[in-house]
Formats: sequence, structure tokens, C-alpha cells
Amino acid sequence: MIKKCTLVLLAAGILSSCSMAPTYVRPDAPIENQFPGNTDSSTKTPASEIGWNEFFREPRLKALIAAAIENNRDLRLAALNIEEARALYNVQWADRLPTFQVEGETSRARSVSTSSPGMVTSGNYTVGLGLSAFELDFFGRVKSLTDAALAQYLATEEAQRSVYISLVSEVAKTYLTERAQTKQIELAKKSYESYKHSYELMQKRYEVGASSALELRQYETLMQSALVSLSTLERQRAQTENALVILIGGKQIKDLPPPHDLSEDDILQDIPAGLPSDLLANRPDIRQYEQLLKAANANIGAARAAFFPRITLTAFAGTASSSLSGLFDAGTGAWTFTPQLTLPIFDAGRNMANLDLAEARKNIAIVNYEKAIQTAFKEVADALTARDWLNEQVKAQAAVLNSETERLKLSEARYNNGIASSLEVFDAQRQQFAAEQSLVDARLTRLINAVELYRSLGGGLTDSSVAKTDVQKEQPVQQPKENA
Repeated sequence: MIKKCTLVLLAAGILSSCSMAPTYVRPDAPIENQFPGNTDSSTKTPASEIGWNEFFREPRLKALIAAAIENNRDLRLAALNIEEARALYNVQWADRLPTFQVEGETSRARSVSTSSPGMVTSGNYTVGLGLSAFELDFFGRVKSLTDAALAQYLATEEAQRSVYISLVSEVAKTYLTERAQTKQIELAKKSYESYKHSYELMQKRYEVGASSALELRQYETLMQSALVSLSTLERQRAQTENALVILIGGKQIKDLPPPHDLSEDDILQDIPAGLPSDLLANRPDIRQYEQLLKAANANIGAARAAFFPRITLTAFAGTASSSLSGLFDAGTGAWTFTPQLTLPIFDAGRNMANLDLAEARKNIAIVNYEKAIQTAFKEVADALTARDWLNEQVKAQAAVLNSETERLKLSEARYNNGIASSLEVFDAQRQQFAAEQSLVDARLTRLINAVELYRSLGGGLTDSSVAKTDVQKEQPVQQPKENA
């Protein structure tokens, strides 16, 4: 009997390789073949292969990113979601193999005797190996559900990689913002002290009648405006520091390397753009939506299989006796074999509705996949366009600052020689302070755009200089050895 059961299960395993799911075909990318104005060579190293430890050159920023990778709670949650998806897949995969268990049962009953007058007490004891409701997957229903669970698991892995990339870029952007605000605070303090000194001089001139009240109030306005800017920047920097602390895990890090100035060129590495087709392999969010599309495609196979018969096997082999002491005596062998066939005849349209639902969800998954590609294309195109113009903007803004600085010097010289009024000096000081702040903003925008370009091209997932952390390590997944 055991040999027969083995042959039946072997035959079931061979037949269960059938699948009614549609053949998966990757949809065509609904984008152009090249980014607007892109002239970079495709032979250069793609951004996804440039580790964040190589792209970000400043040691202080590297230390903050490493701390965030180790301690950030969003990244930990994404890793735990992978554990959940892996467990769900393994549960679904277990349905493809029979489950054997040791079964023991005892019962005693008192009933009317059929052979003699009166009541009689009887007992029944069984013990053996049982197989419960194993489905012979002739039409691939269980296989399709397993394929869908696997795709969901792989999509969760890609989602974790997206969180990882986003975390690296967010830490970099927040840190660069904090450095820009610090620089602007330094300029605001310097300007405030200068304006305060000028105000005090003008106040003394006013007291001796050498200047008017209007001139005095103008310098007071300039001084107080610088103080307002200083207070605003101090508040913004404090909030940015709080955001950075949360990103790196909730605690500040001591003994960090000294920061670099935003005007230095060794903060970030320049990267090529590559081609739009690279996004399909480099962007984890696109791979995530493709895996969700594969899951929806597999669910169509399960919905189609529901229209066909379902065969399940229940079996038992062991010993049985009316008394516990004779349970293992010779001649007490017992077995049962119960195949069951279920064929849907009338279900009020349930199976058809489930198939329509599966197909609708696949169409939704296709749209989401195509939308993800288009979003990625737009992000890269915007970053590439901004990169060219931001370089020009920084150069132009630096020239504006030089001009305003020279204008201030000339205005002060004219005022000291009695040629110009204090109003001319007042306006030159105000414009020079605004030009300093604008140059810092332009440099920050250019750096943040470079980080965005790096992220949008799929960069930030690898680190070639240090070992992978626990959240990066690939973990094996149990998969059946068969053809897809």
C-alpha cells in the first residue's frame, strides 16, 4: 500500500508542473530611447555601480550615512517586511508537497447490543501515519498561487532596496541643507555685526547733527533685518538637525570628522546619465512593480484553474484494535484511502468574477509598472536638465556677488569722500548680503540635484568599501526545483 501511495504522489508531482497562467511578457517601456539632450557615453560606469561611499567623498557625510544604514527605523521595518513576505511564500510553497503526520485516536461508547439483550461497552484504538487533504495540482492552481507569493516576496525585497536608496539620498540632502544653513548663519552674523557697527557710527553722527533721522532709521532697519534673517536661519538649522538625527537613528554621533565647505569640489563625484533602458535594471522601484505584475499574472492562472476539477487525497496506514493492549498485535493492520473529486457546477458566477478580478488587477499592475518607468524617466530628465543650468547659475551668481562686493567698496569710498549719500551705501550693503545668501542657495541646489540624479539612476544601494550590513545581506529563499 505504501508503494502504491508513493507512485500516486510521484505521478501527482509530475502532472502538477502544468500552469494555466498566461505567459509573462514584459510590457514595452512607454518612454523615449534617450534622455532629452543626453550626450553621455553609455560605456561609462553606471550610477548603480558607483557605491555611495565612492560617490559621497566627504568623511563626515559618509559616517552619517553609515549610521543611518545601521540604525534607521524605516530601513529596519523594510527588512522585517521581507521576513514576513518570505514566511508567507514558504507557507504557500509547502502546499505543493504532501503533509504526513502521526495520528492516534481512541474512542469508547456504550450502546445497545445487536447480538444479545442489554447494553454493551465497546472501544476503538488506532495509531499510524496519515495524509490529509493533499491536492493533486493537475491544473496548476497551487503552483500559480506559489508563483504569486514568490513574486510578492521578491517585490518586497525590491521595496526594501528602494527604501535603502531613498535613505542614503535623504541623509545626504538633509546634511547638505544643514551645512548651507550653517554657512548662511555665519554670513548673517557677519553682516549683522557690520550693520550694527555702521548703525552705531550713524547714531553718533546723528547726535552731533551730521546725519538725519531718516539715515539713522535706514541703518537700523538694515541691522534689524539681518537679525531677523539670523533668527530664521537658526530656527531652520535646528529643525534640520533634528531631522538628521532621526534619519541616523535618533541619537547624535560624537567625534565626527570636520565638515567641508559647500564651495569645495570634493563633496560629490560626477556621474554619467546612461540610457533610459538602464533604469529597467537599475531602479529597484521599477523592478518592484514588475514583480507585482508577475504576481498578478500568476493569480490569473489560479483563477482559471478554479473552473476545473480539484482532486484531493486523504489516507491513513497503521494499526487498529478494540483494546489498547492489543493495538500492536499481529493482524491489526488497517488503512484507509479517500480520494475526493470536486467539480464546480453552479457558483452564482463566483469563479468568473474571480477571473475578472484577477485580470483587472493585472491591468492595474501594468499601468503601475508603466507609470513607474515614466516617473523614473522624468526624474532623471529633470535632474539632467537642471544639472546643466545649475552650473551656469552658480557661475553667474558668483559673478553677481563679486560685482556687489566691488559696488559696496566703491559706494563706501564715495560716501567717505562726501560724493555719495548713505542711502547708496545702505542699498549696496543690502544687495551684497542678498547676493551672498543667494550664492549659498545656488550651490546647495546644485549639490542636491546631483544627489537626486544619483538616486534617480539607481545609485546608493551598494558600498564597495565596507561589508554589507544585516539589512543588505541576501538571504536564501526556499524554491521548488522545477521549470518555471
